[in-house]
Amino acid sequence: MSNLAEAFAAIVGAPNALSGEDVTAWATDVYRAKELPAAVVRPASVEELQKVVALAAEKGLSFTVRGGGASYTDAYNTVSADHVLIDTGNLNRIVEIDVKDGYVTVEAGVTWAALSEELAKHGMRTPFRGPFSGLKATIGGSMSQNSISHGSGAYGISAESALAFDIVRADGTLLRTGSGAFGEAPFARHCGPDVTGLFTGDGGMLGVKARITLPLIAMREAHRVISFSFPDFATMHESMRRIAIERIEESHFSLDAALSQGQIARQDRAGGALKMALSVLRSSPSLVSGAKQVMAAGLLARGQIARSAFMTHYIVEGFDDGECKAKLHRLRELVSGLGSEMAATVPAVVRSMPFAPFYNVLGPQGERWVPLHGILPHGKAAEFHDALEAFYAERKAEMDKHGVWAGGMFSTVGSSGFLYEIALYWPDEQTAYHKANVPADYLATVPTYPANPEARAYVDKLKGELVALYDSFGAIHFQLGRAYPYRDRLNEPARELVDAVKSAMDPQRKLAPGLLGY
Repeated sequence: MSNLAEAFAAIVGAPNALSGEDVTAWATDVYRAKELPAAVVRPASVEELQKVVALAAEKGLSFTVRGGGASYTDAYNTVSADHVLIDTGNLNRIVEIDVKDGYVTVEAGVTWAALSEELAKHGMRTPFRGPFSGLKATIGGSMSQNSISHGSGAYGISAESALAFDIVRADGTLLRTGSGAFGEAPFARHCGPDVTGLFTGDGGMLGVKARITLPLIAMREAHRVISFSFPDFATMHESMRRIAIERIEESHFSLDAALSQGQIARQDRAGGALKMALSVLRSSPSLVSGAKQVMAAGLLARGQIARSAFMTHYIVEGFDDGECKAKLHRLRELVSGLGSEMAATVPAVVRSMPFAPFYNVLGPQGERWVPLHGILPHGKAAEFHDALEAFYAERKAEMDKHGVWAGGMFSTVGSSGFLYEIALYWPDEQTAYHKANVPADYLATVPTYPANPEARAYVDKLKGELVALYDSFGAIHFQLGRAYPYRDRLNEPARELVDAVKSAMDPQRKLAPGLLGY
């Protein structure tokens, strides 16, 4: 293996070919590490990436690709000691911003935060702007995982903002999709069978994303925010369903009381109140409205959150303030009779700081954290919620014994899907991931715990049971990794098609073994 490390170092340089203890932080995701890889290789150009993949193919090595590292579904965990992890973080160049033709091409390791900042200089943005984890999450990773958050209310998930990819196949050769497949500029996606779509949500098991092209749209500076409180899940869900079918908001998210209270505790500990107040003022339509939002962030908002079982938060954008006010008026009409309006502090902060520091990868009291989710048709959401409450009730004694607690976050996906996300928390030691990614000043303020393998094993068991519960209601999943079933759930014709694509791209089955069941 030392000879192998030298061979990779000859391609990427010694500082970018890591082995031994140096691989630990890279091979640990938000949730855990599995087998540590023989090497972590960090190419700094697409040409280096191709050579690294070709060398792995020549040596018969299996390998997995890491994006920004914000995954928690074993998506880039390596599975054997002779495995190689390819990190794309050094592929961080914005290749081309073509405002006239309306597209931007980036390397896979560019973060959403970096792209958003650069495009803002041109008065532009992408339709989907990135997940909340966009300080770390990369564009290549989101395209591989399927993501929602900023821009999803109006423009859909990450995959819907993909025009074209440059994909490195398992032998190191390059495949282009969209109009790029004709040797043209990658300005168009739909030019025959949608080859680009094949590589969205694949977890990187079909090929390694090297470059991504996305559409550009003009920024709309006018914005307003609004929040609602609900007494129960049913009224919250119905309000979200009504709003989703009209598609009038830019971004939204919903929380139950457990997660909302946790957010307050986290902000206080991080000393974030003043920072958030300043950011809200900077991003508000006017100094007066910003000052009102900051004032609302005091006892009023805290009291409302403390009394609310469920909350929804919306951000609307428009050409001018009049358009934004009209959208808020319509949102109020749709929620009428279901919930009550509350101080919109939370979405004001999110609008002003769309990509927040990585505080949320630990619980409000420093607990370990792992989320999981399912996307259900609206008709099954309430039934699933009731089943989940029964699930928790049956396991209350065990969860209490291990110090495990849960919260919920919710979103609509287009007009027909409802995302129900569960966050699990338990007392356990911090990992190499936390020490590498959570701001040190914040990390120093949270409680720490000793290693807790018993609780950790119970959470893993709980996760498996929750995935089975989701799937019993016909849920689908994003961020599949190795945590959710995919291949085994496909019907035979669909499985044969995906198998054939996998064989064409990776005939030796060396790329990301185990992802999506392959």
